[in-house]
Amino acid sequence: MALDPTHTALGTWSGGRFMHFGEALDDERYLALIRPDDRVRTVVTADVYGTGEADTLLGRALTGLDRDAYSLVGAVGHDFYNGERQGAKGFPRFTDPALRGPSEYGSYLREAAERSLRRIGADRFDLLMLHNPDRTGYTHEAVWEGMAALRDAGLTRLLGVAPGPANGFTLDVIDCFERFGDQIDWAMLILNPFEPWPGELALPAAAAHDVKVLTRVVDYGGIFHDDLRPGLPMGERDHRGFRPAGWIDRGVERLDALRPIAERHGLTTLQLAAQWNLAHDAVASVVPTLIQEAWDGAKTVEAQREELASLPSEILLSDDEVAEIRAIGDNTRCMALKGGVPDHEGESLPDRWTLDADLEAIGARWDIAPGDLQLA
Repeated sequence: MALDPTHTALGTWSGGRFMHFGEALDDERYLALIRPDDRVRTVVTADVYGTGEADTLLGRALTGLDRDAYSLVGAVGHDFYNGERQGAKGFPRFTDPALRGPSEYGSYLREAAERSLRRIGADRFDLLMLHNPDRTGYTHEAVWEGMAALRDAGLTRLLGVAPGPANGFTLDVIDCFERFGDQIDWAMLILNPFEPWPGELALPAAAAHDVKVLTRVVDYGGIFHDDLRPGLPMGERDHRGFRPAGWIDRGVERLDALRPIAERHGLTTLQLAAQWNLAHDAVASVVPTLIQEAWDGAKTVEAQREELASLPSEILLSDDEVAEIRAIGDNTRCMALKGGVPDHEGESLPDRWTLDADLEAIGARWDIAPGDLQLA
């Protein structure tokens, strides 16, 4: 029997092979890390990671497993077949008008899904998400007709949207729910106790449209693994270098404030973060980044995976504890967001555009004012 995404999931971006978090694992450790089992039964990948290499390695990890024993989640949307990498911005979205027009969206999505499946060695996804869409991806009927065609062809059972890669896109993902909610089963959003904003703003709309939410960055850049401290060495290309100065100091201070709640329930700090996410009605799955830090004595990714595997599925936190944790980690208006935002001027960019009247109307329907999406 096919399996929907479960309350815990593994991401192929873990282990430092493709997203430059900590040290890169060798093949043996990486394959063991991402291989689903009877305790963590869901694995999430994207075709653009390593320009297909993550798919290939995942295929090796899945060799010999019963296909119905795990849930396979994929993502397509960045065209690394025909587009040229644009530095740190990565490959262009397939909807870039320099690559193709709407009449070709469906054929691209079909080709991308089939090629991803071939690399993995699978005949179907359980869930396939539109990965990091631009404004066209959120709003154009031809995109979602193409996604629906993949489901109709049996290449996936469920469909989803995965905004990113940075934080934001709040009104845009709600817009996508309103336009295509009958097609969308899941959304992947950034959420954790130290980044409740802005992801939490989209949760009521997700619940109203019966969209389940898979949350990433649950670990807050590794802080919730509880061995990241100020002054410890990070690689020159470590993805966390984009975070603001002092984020580790502030994160450790707030982590210490949460520790009594974790201890009260017999949880590790990572498990506390995951429990907090899952305590929100729309959230159905957590997929932290498992990071092998570079210093001697750092917690191993194997130990981190064990914490994830041991996460209770039942919610242990009270409503008061959920509110207390959110207050300690409150990050409201602490960063410039992506997507439709009030402080963007000029031409639309692939990941940032003007907050137009349509988006403002969506905000009004969901009690989200323009100022709620602007850096303080």
